[in-house]
Amino acid sequence: MDQPITPKERAELAEKCGVNDQYLYQCLSGRRDMDATQAALCERDSGGRLRRWMLRRDWHVTWPELVGAEGAPAIVSQQQAA
Repeated sequence: MDQPITPKERAELAEKCGVNDQYLYQCLSGRRDMDATQAALCERDSGGRLRRWMLRRDWHVTWPELVGAEGAPAIVSQQQAA
């Protein structure tokens, strides 16, 4: 997966958000889900370059108001994925 920010930008943003750089990388690559509060802070602190849906696989459950927002990924149900 292409990362929306460079490794240097990711390290700087991680420090600004108070998270570990590798944790941020793992969340961006879909290996982990970021805490909802931290995800919102990262979105804010990145000026919107990182979006909450990039940091949590269940973003549509946590923030249903974002479903259908510009740039939001399509929702794949568990039944469709099986």
